[in-house]
Order: sequence, then C-alpha cells, then structure tokens
Amino acid sequence: MAGQGSEPGELSDSELLRLLEEAGDDALQPGHSGKPNSSSDLPLESGKMKRKRAQTPLEKYDLNYLCVTDLSTQSWCEQQMVYGRELPQQQAPETVVLLNTGKSIHLARELEVHDVVKVHTTSKEDSWAIKILNLLSVIPVLQAGGCVRELPVFGIIEDVFLMGIIDELCYSAKGELELRELKTRGRPFMPSGAQKKKDYFQVCLYKYIFDAMVQGQLKPDVITSHIHLRPEQPLGSHIREHAQKVGFTVTCFGDLLELMYLNMTLSDIPSIDCLKIEYSHQESNTLLGTEVVQFEEEKVRERAQYYLAYWKGRREVQGVEIEEAWKCQSCSYSEICDWRRKRAEGPEQRSGPKKSK
Repeated sequence: MAGQGSEPGELSDSELLRLLEEAGDDALQPGHSGKPNSSSDLPLESGKMKRKRAQTPLEKYDLNYLCVTDLSTQSWCEQQMVYGRELPQQQAPETVVLLNTGKSIHLARELEVHDVVKVHTTSKEDSWAIKILNLLSVIPVLQAGGCVRELPVFGIIEDVFLMGIIDELCYSAKGELELRELKTRGRPFMPSGAQKKKDYFQVCLYKYIFDAMVQGQLKPDVITSHIHLRPEQPLGSHIREHAQKVGFTVTCFGDLLELMYLNMTLSDIPSIDCLKIEYSHQESNTLLGTEVVQFEEEKVRERAQYYLAYWKGRREVQGVEIEEAWKCQSCSYSEICDWRRKRAEGPEQRSGPKKSK
C-alpha cells in the first residue's frame, strides 16, 4: 500500500511497514486470501439473479488483515489513504526518497541489536512463520531485561485481524517496559498537533495488541481462521532450518502457533508501562524531541471501532473536516479528490468519531 497520512517531509509509517514486510521474505503476499470474490451474483431457483451485495473495502482490496498503520493514517485523512492504496503511482518523488531514507535508518537501528537474515519461503504459512519466529526469538531477550527492535505483534479488534511492528521495547531504569517509536522527519522541527495525534494513536494500538498477547487473549485458532492459514501445513525446509538455529524444532505451521501462544502467556513479560515517540531529523540524525503518550484504553477502542467501520463497509470513506483543509495543500491527490469537490459544491456535513469532552 502506498504511504499516506504524512505531513510534507514526514516518513509514512504505513509504507515503511509494507516495505519492511516485503523485505523480510519472498513469499506470497499474506494479505491475499486467494479465494473467489464472495460478492458475485448467485442464481436463484426462480431463474432470477440475486442482487449482489456491495463489497466492503476489506473484500474490495482482498485483505485478510490490516496493519496498525492503516488505522493510524486514517486519523490524518481517510480519503487520502484510500487514494494512496488505489493510485500509488501518483506518489510524489520526494516522498519516495524520504521513505527509502527512513527505511535505511530503521534497518540500521535493527542491525545494532541483531542480524537480519533472508529466509526463502514457499507458502503463505512460511511467510507468517518468519514473523512468528522473529517474535519467538526476542522473548528470551525481553525476559533477560534486554532491548529488542522490530518486534511483530498481532491482535484482533472488532473481529478484524491487525498486525504491527514495534520499533523498540526496552526496560527503563525503574524496571518499566517502555515502547519507543522512532519517527524520522525530512524537516528539522517537531510535527504539528495533527501529526502527533496520528502517531499517538499508533503507539496506543501497539500497546493494546501487545498487552492482549501477553495476557493470552490471542488463541492460535483465531489467527488461522482470520488469515485463512492451514495449521497442518508442513513448513518449508529453509524455515525449519532457520527455526532450529534460533532454538525451535517444528514441522508444521500449527507447531509455531502453539509455541508463540505458550511463550507469550507463560513468560514473565509484563504489559507495556510507558509509550514514547522520538522524532529525529533524517539529514542530520538529530533528535528533535520526545513525546510521552498517555494510554486511555476506552478512547483507543472507540477510535479503532470508528476506523474499522469503514473497512467493514458500515460507513463511507471520510475526508478531512473543513478546519483541517490545510492538509490538502500537500496532498498528491488534491486535484482528483471527490471529497474535496463535494465539500466545495455543498454545505459542510460534519463526520467522524465524537470528540471527547
């Protein structure tokens, strides 16, 4: 998916996540189910055709899961996010440069704590096995009080499967488990309040999902049913060899799922205590500032429910409110934006989640 939801000069986290995923292995894209379209016309006994149900965005884009950054970018501009998925070729060249630079910075940070090895995959189960092995390999490090980076996490909200990659987890001097998210910027100053709002929501979703995992709420069968994976599928030889190198003997995908569930729930890894976002200037590698984010579970859940309602076809796509129309000035899709045109033609109609008092 093409990155959206960023200010000019800001690294798009959705695009970075997709790039990191694609760099991790050469398996089939896990977001594709490979199933026929579920909304095709069906013949009735009377000889008439049943009117087909409108596709949800999840069905339209053939997605079995969403990334955390898919939801967080909706808080910047949902309409822009949709155009980014449908028309990635219209992405500005300078944005591509920033994305590539950001990817390199994140990779360099990851290599500071562990090596990155490319493993050949032959099935969708192999592709997801790599993600799970990445998670399993860092659990002992967390148990020993060490620092880990690029940690994959999975969860369910509103019956939608979500995946994310946490930049860094480490322990503070007080013994608290801290999540640290790095945001690289093309401009040498802190982001606007609107950008911070998007970033705050992203790290709160990471905590929500991670905490649920260590509390045993993500069962193996939930994963396979949502992403249409086969637990009995034998793992490829390269995956089995890699698993042995990191200390696990497995034969099928279901073995790894059970190991992940047991290791996450039976370990003494705590819930995340503190959320921090570090903003850094790409060119100078200068730390611009650090934001400490307050986690409010009810508000996080409400916002997630609202954004997921679009993906599940319960509401239409929404653009920015009139007071945030300044975002359109830097948008690659402003000239073709239906939302912008409709707002110019008629009176404004407010939309979006209710603001907390």
